[in-house]
Amino acid sequence: ASYGPNPICKGCLSCSKDNGCIRCQHKLFFFLRREGMRQYGECLGYYGLRTPDINRCSRCRIENCDSCFSRDFCTKCKTGFYSHRGRCFRGCPPGFAALEELMECVEGCEVGQWSEWGTCSRNNKTCGFKWGLETRTRQIVKKPAKDTIPCPTIAESRRCKMAMRHCPGGK
Repeated sequence: ASYGPNPICKGCLSCSKDNGCIRCQHKLFFFLRREGMRQYGECLGYYGLRTPDINRCSRCRIENCDSCFSRDFCTKCKTGFYSHRGRCFRGCPPGFAALEELMECVEGCEVGQWSEWGTCSRNNKTCGFKWGLETRTRQIVKKPAKDTIPCPTIAESRRCKMAMRHCPGGK
C-alpha cells in the first residue's frame, strides 16, 4: 500500500490517504464505507458477489477466520490458528499434522494398534537376571502427505521383572 502503517490501507494494493483503499489484494473484497458525508474504501476478508454493477459483501461467520471463500469455508485463519477443511483450529485434529509455515493441517502419519508386550528379556536371555525389558510395536498404516511430517513412535520398551531369575542348569 502507498501509505504503509495507515490502518485504512490494510489489505490494499493501492491506497489514498484521503479515500483509503482503491484496489484490494487477491481474495479481499473492496468495501465502500460511509461515515456521514465521508466515504472511503476498505479491503476486507469478507466474501460476496462482485460484478461491475454489484458489490455485496457478507462478514465471515466462521470462528477465528480472517478471510472467507464462502459463508462456510475459511481461506485464511487468524494468527495462531490452523486451517483445516475451511475451519480454524488451535491444533490439528487426530490423523492430521500441522504445517507450521502455512498454518495448515495436512494428512499425517497413521499408525495401527500396539501389539501385545513381548517377552521380558535381557541380552537375548529370558532368565539369569532380575530385571529386563519388554517391547511392543505398531505398524505404519498410512505414510504422511509430506516427508517432513514425522510419524509417531512405532516401538517402545519398558522395564520388567524377569520370570526366572536363575536359569535352569545354572547357566
